[in-house]
Amino acid sequence: MAVIEWIRFIIGGGLLLCGLAIFIIEIIGVFRFHYVLNRMHAAAMGDTLGIGFALLGLIVMSGFSFTSLKLFLVIVFLWFSSPVSSHLIARLEVTTDEEKEKHYGVIIMDVHTSTNKSLEKKEDEKKTAL
Repeated sequence: MAVIEWIRFIIGGGLLLCGLAIFIIEIIGVFRFHYVLNRMHAAAMGDTLGIGFALLGLIVMSGFSFTSLKLFLVIVFLWFSSPVSSHLIARLEVTTDEEKEKHYGVIIMDVHTSTNKSLEKKEDEKKTAL
């Protein structure tokens, strides 16, 4: 019986250490990236994966009981809520960013202006064809 307890302790400790390593990598990524969406992506992915590993380690260490069920439900809740909240924050950043060309590396064109010009060009081609 003591051997099983040691195996559970070693596996749980390994999972906790994996979660800690993921948190450290996340912190490095948050400080190294310059653009806010890159920072947020590193933080969201690291939080989701790091908390999952850490809580899974606690589940293994505590054995399968009602406490384990509650920890598992916390993992499920965080796996659904963290990506959704990160996505909403990212959409807010994209819609309110005033320097899109600088950050995204693309040229933003006004849709109405380009559509009107292409329609005028087609009408001119029709007139010249007649």
